[in-house]
Amino acid sequence: MKRVLMMAAAGWILAGAAFAEPNLKLNEKGYYEAPGLNVTVFADIYPDGHQTGVTVIQHGTRIAANGDLRLEPSPGQWSPMPTGEGTLAIDAATNTVTQRLRYPDESKDRKGFNPIEYPDLKFSYGVRVTPLEGNAFQVSVDLDQPLPKDWEGKVGFNFELFPGELFGKSWLMAKDTGESQSGIFPRQANGPMEEDVMGEGGGTLVTADMARGKTLVVAPDNPLQRMKIESRTGQLKLLDGRGNFNNGWYIVRELTRPGATKDAISWVITPHTEPGWRYAPVIQISQVGYRPGQTKEIVIEQDPRDTTADPLVVYKMTANGRQEVRRVTPKTWGNFLRYHYLKADLSDITEAGMYQVEYRGQVSHAFKIGDDVFDRHVWQPTLEYFLPAQMCHMLVKEKYRTWHGIDHLDDVRMAPVNLNHFDGYLQAGSTLTTYQPGDDVPGMDRGGWHDAGDYDLRVESQMGTVWLLSKMVEEFGVNYDATTIDQVTRVTEIHKPDGKNDMLQQIEHGLLSVVGGYNAMGRTYRGIIEPWLDQYTLLGDVTTQTDNLRYDPNLKPGEKTGTHSSLQDDRWVFTEDNPNRELETAAQLAAASRVMKDYNPQLAADSLKAAQDLYTKAFDRATSLKARVFVLSELAQTTGDPALVKKLIALKPEIVAHIDQAGPVLASVMPLIKDKVFKKDVAVAVKAHQEKLAQEATETPYGVPYKPNIWGAGWQIQEFGVDQYFFRKAWPEHTPVKLQHEALNFVLGVHPGSNTWSFASGVGANSATTAYGTNRADWSYIPGGVISGTALIRPDLPELKIWPYFWQQGEYVMGGGETNYMFLALAAAQKRP
Repeated sequence: MKRVLMMAAAGWILAGAAFAEPNLKLNEKGYYEAPGLNVTVFADIYPDGHQTGVTVIQHGTRIAANGDLRLEPSPGQWSPMPTGEGTLAIDAATNTVTQRLRYPDESKDRKGFNPIEYPDLKFSYGVRVTPLEGNAFQVSVDLDQPLPKDWEGKVGFNFELFPGELFGKSWLMAKDTGESQSGIFPRQANGPMEEDVMGEGGGTLVTADMARGKTLVVAPDNPLQRMKIESRTGQLKLLDGRGNFNNGWYIVRELTRPGATKDAISWVITPHTEPGWRYAPVIQISQVGYRPGQTKEIVIEQDPRDTTADPLVVYKMTANGRQEVRRVTPKTWGNFLRYHYLKADLSDITEAGMYQVEYRGQVSHAFKIGDDVFDRHVWQPTLEYFLPAQMCHMLVKEKYRTWHGIDHLDDVRMAPVNLNHFDGYLQAGSTLTTYQPGDDVPGMDRGGWHDAGDYDLRVESQMGTVWLLSKMVEEFGVNYDATTIDQVTRVTEIHKPDGKNDMLQQIEHGLLSVVGGYNAMGRTYRGIIEPWLDQYTLLGDVTTQTDNLRYDPNLKPGEKTGTHSSLQDDRWVFTEDNPNRELETAAQLAAASRVMKDYNPQLAADSLKAAQDLYTKAFDRATSLKARVFVLSELAQTTGDPALVKKLIALKPEIVAHIDQAGPVLASVMPLIKDKVFKKDVAVAVKAHQEKLAQEATETPYGVPYKPNIWGAGWQIQEFGVDQYFFRKAWPEHTPVKLQHEALNFVLGVHPGSNTWSFASGVGANSATTAYGTNRADWSYIPGGVISGTALIRPDLPELKIWPYFWQQGEYVMGGGETNYMFLALAAAQKRP
């Protein structure tokens, strides 16, 4: 009898659980929320960046994402993705949200910036998410019509698990027969490999399934990550997506059932949460430190339910260890994104030394206060390492290490016309030169820097770098020699001085590419890039990208067979008719000619000649105010021509109306302008602009205007800081230095999220040492490269993961990402207010 009563009680408990209230509730931001758990449904718009679909954020960390139908078991960056139809539909009665989607995405099908080849398959569907009891939620896929028979067993629901959080953790897979499998998530993709036949295009090699079954438990050994996934409609497969794409994730996949429409896929996902979990406070402080007179505002990021403030303890480092020098209670700032913020102002601490701060047992890194804080180890790694490592057409060495061999000596051939290149290049209608598609274009196998995580040379990247380096020479008189750069032997040796200013040598290297192209073609190039995708996606030594043998038109071209012959591997040069970009290039060439006139007079003269020619041909056709003001300003400084100044003054109405765009490029030429009315009216506009910026800076805890987006905002904030420098240079009475300094602090660690890295690799106590550079496959970094930084997982999660394949968080770039940072650090190092 006792046993019967116990069984009855257990049944009542289970029955009660079946009708228990769900923990997950839709909040005012449009996603499901419970303590320690968030589930977003198509809140993001970036599937090729692993940001969209059904997403799980567990204990403040994004664990899984991209839950949606896919045509491939392991898609890549150029794989077919669906497009959404309308906004989320919310059923208030059941708390269900549904997103409608379809294949193909017509905006990307063989067109657009990154064109994708879609198969001949059209279908539409909905993805439904409904909270169940506890933390569980159901994900269902409803097809409008059954899939064509040719696609049965090929389309499936993919749910991606982020590898970096799971390396070494365990998994359990149970079958409905009672059998089970188990294992760990491996650090690297392991075989065996098998062919997965997909669609009309044949098969691709993918790693064999790690397991198959009805129920998967992810990380049962870690309560902060444990999650159960159960299929109600079929069989789950656990895959390792890195077997065919290095940047893949672990994937849980189920194929749609033949003929299915309603509930073609149906899963129940149950993430575990720890009772009482709270986001631990994060101390955000410059990873480098501060000048004594700088504002020193410490930001503390807390759980949104935690609005109390406890004392912040300030320690100074002594020979006997830490010594407490201050206790201060931070002031409440308020809520931003998903967190609550406090701020503590330590600006009155000016004594030189090393410091740490502690808050609720969380201890910051050590940081320096001193007049010399920016004098070493801050901007120098960009000049000493990053720029040399990115140099094209050179052998780059550092003592025992070779960064890369001599590359692309076969540059370049004229690109085809009317071809929409996979990286966004398009040469429409004509080559705009005397060269025909496929022709060898001489003189372009010198100079230039590889652009970021890939190896192409965009003109704006080349000239943006040249201009900023030139301005650093002019503004700060930088004369620094740590590197040998020999253009005759094509050898660069890091940390081997050659008696020449590295800044001038790098400016020369950029000009050799752009001016070389101009001399060969009579115009600037749009860019130089690989013709084949397998070249573009190269992860390894750049010298393997081409054979370094110049094109010989007498040889018979190889046939396209999925690979390419050595004859076909030469990079293409693209041109364009873009007056705005041509004016910006002209302005940058004019500035470079000034600093190069003593170092390389011929190259300086060629640069100025090209600048004047571009100006003459493009000015009257340009629509960009900034480009027109920029070119007039730089040419006027170079030539002293009063007619250029007169043209600038005539633009006053537009300049005043758009001072945010025109001000920074106008600032340097202001000493040449004597028109008092012009100067007065522009100053009034600057004053109003700075007041607006000051107001916008109060809208976040970080002291700079900042609107998070899918891509990290570090580069834009650096550029904003450099703009502020030039506003302050010309209009110091209206432009406080604080915004400029806070922009640098943001990049150096005062930014949202639990990862407070310095975005500049190798700079500061903690920095981005796993980055999306040319050596990303080695989980490595290039000192002085600057990543884009903390990105936004919509709608409100700041994220900076340790993962080398997130270009939207960890990519290096040329043309500003690196040199704007250098400029800001050099500006902060100046011994003046």
